[in-house]
Amino acid sequence: LVTSFSGKYGSIQYCVRAVLERPRLPEQSVRRELQVISHIDVNTPALLSPVFKTQEKMVGCWFFTSGPVSLSAKIERKGYCNGEAIPIYAEIENCSSRLVVPKAAIFQTQTYLASGKTKTVRHMVANVRGNHIASGSTDTWNGKMLKIPPLPPSILDCCIIRVDYTLAVYIHIPGAKKLMLELPLVIGTVPYNGFASRNCSMASHFSVDMSWWALALPEQPEAPPDYTDVVSEEEVSRHGAPYPRPPSWEGEAPCPAFACIQDFRLRPPPLYSEVDPHPSRIGEAQPVSFIL
Repeated sequence: LVTSFSGKYGSIQYCVRAVLERPRLPEQSVRRELQVISHIDVNTPALLSPVFKTQEKMVGCWFFTSGPVSLSAKIERKGYCNGEAIPIYAEIENCSSRLVVPKAAIFQTQTYLASGKTKTVRHMVANVRGNHIASGSTDTWNGKMLKIPPLPPSILDCCIIRVDYTLAVYIHIPGAKKLMLELPLVIGTVPYNGFASRNCSMASHFSVDMSWWALALPEQPEAPPDYTDVVSEEEVSRHGAPYPRPPSWEGEAPCPAFACIQDFRLRPPPLYSEVDPHPSRIGEAQPVSFIL
């Protein structure tokens, strides 16, 4: 269901009607209005994308031009809810000979469709103003706040009434038409939770932290060091060869490999003993008790 709405040229209303039927008596009915809200989640990817626009205007006409005025505006996301403040980022450059004033406002546009005709109503619902910018100067808005007043949510999927919002960042130029940028805006009902931005930051942080793993792995595994590089020749001669040298196969008839196993003197494992060869004195001094 579409969100309930009441405008200048039309409305969307819902009501419930209860009827009591009685034989041989007139029926009785009661009617009560209902308020319906169609929720709009501003955490969807389409409403979390930033919006950016830029435009330039030449002040004056024909041979009496005084110079251009440029404007760039950006908002971090497209969807907001009532009570939130929209941070506006803008850059204004005044190369004209006039004193200009930057402003920003939220406009609501109501569109009515009936009998093949269309009627539109547009009015301002909130605004903010910046400082004067002299000729040859620039100004920057680093997150100038514009608070959203209580407004009905956007209505985008109704065939008879449509309610749209736009954020207009414009420059008032004396004696000339204003330079305006309109950024699309959606007023939702489910507030922004910030999970998407945190997940993105966590993913980027994880990729940075795990970058050492790719650097630590060699492209090809290296062979282990030689025994002679680890043990000196003096230790080898002192303790003897670590294992007997296998017989030479040159000039001899081939023989099965198991015939050479007896040449290797493998040390047997130690014998199992129930008596501890290294008894602990502390363990003997402590008494042991059993409870049955």
